[in-house]
Amino acid sequence: MAKKLVIKVTAGADAPERCSQAFTVAAVAVASGVEVSLWLTGESAWFALPGRAAEFELPHAAPLPGLLESVLAGGRLTLCTQCAARRDISEKDVIDGVRIAGAQVFVQEAMADGTQALVY
Repeated sequence: MAKKLVIKVTAGADAPERCSQAFTVAAVAVASGVEVSLWLTGESAWFALPGRAAEFELPHAAPLPGLLESVLAGGRLTLCTQCAARRDISEKDVIDGVRIAGAQVFVQEAMADGTQALVY
């Protein structure tokens, strides 16, 4: 079993099921003791901002704010540098605990020994 799980979520409110699946898998992995790194890219970038997860709705899905809190509490949450720039999001705008990093860091994490990478 992989010791670390790197998840890239590319969807937000535009594809709610895919978005919810990524956050759910990340939160379950954290709860299972797996080292998790969740990357927010594309439309999911908005969830790095305070209050945005609370606006997300998907019937029969765990509330996104709780999933996000779980990942922040036990894993790492990263906002893509280019995705942030395209949305005029800076480090001062994001939730505490969110870092902004680019493709080089993603590739480094995803290619590390003992790591499984998933993209939603």
